[in-house]
Amino acid sequence: MFPHRLPPRSPSGFHPGPCRQQPSPMEPRHYQHRQQRYDVPAYEILPTNERTQSPLPRLPPVHMNHYRKRKNDDDSSSGLKRFRGDDSSYSSMRYPPNQHPLPLYSPDQALAGSSRSPGTVFDHPQPDPRCRVPVISDSSVNLWVYAENDKVSLQIMELFEACQQQPSDLQSKEMCRSLLQKDIQRVLKGGNLYMTGSSMSGLASRSSDADLCFVLHKMTNPITVLTSIRKMMKSLKYIQQTLLIRAKVPILRFRERGSSVLFDLNVNNTVGIRNTFLLRSYAYADPRVRPLVLVIKKWARHHHINDASQGTLSSYTLVLMVLHYLQTLKLPVLPSLQREYPECFDPSLEIDMVPEGAQNVPPYNTQNDSSLATLLLGFFRYYSAQFSWKKKVISVCEATAFQKKTGGKWKNAFISVEEPFEKNNTARAVRDQAKFDAITSAFVESFQLLRSGEDLNCILPVNEIIAQESSWK
Repeated sequence: MFPHRLPPRSPSGFHPGPCRQQPSPMEPRHYQHRQQRYDVPAYEILPTNERTQSPLPRLPPVHMNHYRKRKNDDDSSSGLKRFRGDDSSYSSMRYPPNQHPLPLYSPDQALAGSSRSPGTVFDHPQPDPRCRVPVISDSSVNLWVYAENDKVSLQIMELFEACQQQPSDLQSKEMCRSLLQKDIQRVLKGGNLYMTGSSMSGLASRSSDADLCFVLHKMTNPITVLTSIRKMMKSLKYIQQTLLIRAKVPILRFRERGSSVLFDLNVNNTVGIRNTFLLRSYAYADPRVRPLVLVIKKWARHHHINDASQGTLSSYTLVLMVLHYLQTLKLPVLPSLQREYPECFDPSLEIDMVPEGAQNVPPYNTQNDSSLATLLLGFFRYYSAQFSWKKKVISVCEATAFQKKTGGKWKNAFISVEEPFEKNNTARAVRDQAKFDAITSAFVESFQLLRSGEDLNCILPVNEIIAQESSWK
């Protein structure tokens, strides 16, 4: 399914390597750097029946000059590679010794919800060797390299560490998904329940909703299916406050009893599964992606431009805008993963194989060592002064912005962002001139305030947001 071939090195210096199979989760990893060998312990396994809070450690700032010097010294030596247990190599200069550069994988949790064993009782998450999904890992050590001891970068780090979804948050959502899978199969045979969206992509905060997709391998009216599920939920003690929303993609919204987390369940919206794992691969392609996305989503929510139901930007569109910006820098932070790894993100790939394809993508070997603050300011500069909203279409798939044609689907769009798989406009909710003006004004004003004030509090209340996320349960 995923051929082991070595594509030619691209002009950017990125060697995509083969789309390879993940090694056994219980095998230690071995890395070679210069003449020294580093051993990485076997994967950590999250318990499936406990909700254990695992706060990330607070780490002291690391001065960037030390890492820049080490990177320059190492880059001057030819033929030095860091091996991942096979022949795929990439730069190791960003990772301190013994720090695992990839997200960890847990074989005991089918967190995407594959659970492909017919007739099995799903009291706990069931493993599926074809659908092994990563557990969000701690990349804080890597991130301090990009703080550079400047105030805004450190504020971004503080916000990210306090607000990012914790492993225990994800585990709690997964346990609800697993129980619901069991109960749904009592009334609807032959379907599988997947967790999708930011909770699974690694781009969630503690207060993020959880998205679920129920996949039935036959054509079925979504409203009919959701109505049946809602009726069944009335007898479930762990579910409350169900609401059927008849949108373009109908969803059943509910809350787990005793929790503040909202769940949105859809039927057969399989493109959501594909883009979840595409975004997950981007989220871990560079350690700066996740904190940048989190702070920009918080910024957009604070400025009331992050609500597609109100004619502004969806969180998905915002993430694509961040990825596009990072792809189009003079020294790109990200490549086009769909172009570099076509086998891993093939739109015709069987849906249960999507997580396996995504887990074979390694971090990107970028030459861009900009700090978090520099990238955030550049993001606001790009969309306030450089990007042409009227003439350009954002394409993460092609890692570029292509020209709008005089006619066609992009003709009357205020903001044009190409969905990586379906190729439609993810920003089609922005239909009103006033809403568009509010969005563009927020970019311009925030760029000016952040540039002059050099304080993240100039554009959003950092401490207030941290307090809200810290109290989330």
